[in-house]
Amino acid sequence: MRTLKIGNLTASLPIIQGGMGVGISLSGLAAAVANEGGIGVISAAGLGLLYKKLSPNYTEAGNLGLAEEIRKARAKAKGIIGVNVMVALSDFAELVKTSISEKVDIIFSGAGLPLDLPSFLKEGCTTKLVPIVSSARAAKIICEKWMTNYNYLPDAVVLEGPKAGGHLGYKDSQIDDNNFSLEEVLPQVVAEVALFEQKYNKSIPVIAAGGIYTGEDIYRIMQLGASGVQLGTRFVTTDECDASPAFKESYIQATESDIEIIKSPVGMPGRAIHSKFLQNVKDGLKQPKSCPYNCIKTCNIEKSPYCIVLALYNAFRGNFNNGYAFAGSNAFKATSIQSVKATMQELIKEFNVKELFMSKR
Repeated sequence: MRTLKIGNLTASLPIIQGGMGVGISLSGLAAAVANEGGIGVISAAGLGLLYKKLSPNYTEAGNLGLAEEIRKARAKAKGIIGVNVMVALSDFAELVKTSISEKVDIIFSGAGLPLDLPSFLKEGCTTKLVPIVSSARAAKIICEKWMTNYNYLPDAVVLEGPKAGGHLGYKDSQIDDNNFSLEEVLPQVVAEVALFEQKYNKSIPVIAAGGIYTGEDIYRIMQLGASGVQLGTRFVTTDECDASPAFKESYIQATESDIEIIKSPVGMPGRAIHSKFLQNVKDGLKQPKSCPYNCIKTCNIEKSPYCIVLALYNAFRGNFNNGYAFAGSNAFKATSIQSVKATMQELIKEFNVKELFMSKR
């Protein structure tokens, strides 16, 4: 595998660990991936619940928690550490400011178009900005807006396809439509981004995400023009993943038919592993009485069947009677829990075997 360069940062492996909230990818997983040569990513989502002991105010607790997680990752890791901050979060601005003040290497931002992300940069700031998109059109809009308003271009772009876990930037009808597959859209995004690279003489690597699980997948996707890949699901079943053992076990036990598309209170479709809680939602047995956190801008408590941050927090702790696990389309392929080091070595081996096979054809 070749290296991945994002600005003046160089990862020895072109593998980014996707940000997974609530509590699934914190400093433990991020540091482990960074130490193996990839890019480790802390998810900022839901930290107000995980760090509620620091403040009774959800937003304040989340920002204090994020700062602590970044510092913990820095203490453990010698590599590149990023933070994922969703645009849809009510405290998006505060979390971005915290990430920058803590000098995190990269901010990844999706679940909406992060059109004002460069506005938070200060003079001398070294934090790289990487938007997450689902189409060439979205990539073009962000590049044009950032250049016009801030004289800044993305340091990289992540294209997340419809096979990803968690919230998806696609309509229900597009998820299984081959016209919107990662393989179909990736060359379009690479071509669109290349226009800005040429015009402004700046390298903007495109990173592919969504349904990438094996080293063979990585090889295949990089042959289509990706400079790197982002994997979330594959890293859940690792020793260092910050989720509870029960959360990891839900991946091990999942069958392909257990992985389903759900309608999230956020207003976007999502991919998750079926649970008793989700069945109760389908049966109309769930209805929140109030919104305790106001954590998502687009969440309407009057129409929401449950509080999503609480459901994900319960799953993080292993309580699937009151929560569920987000997962990518290939989560059912997990068979055991092993170290991040062993996982990375497997990915490299699988990649090399595929590369050797293709070179002999």
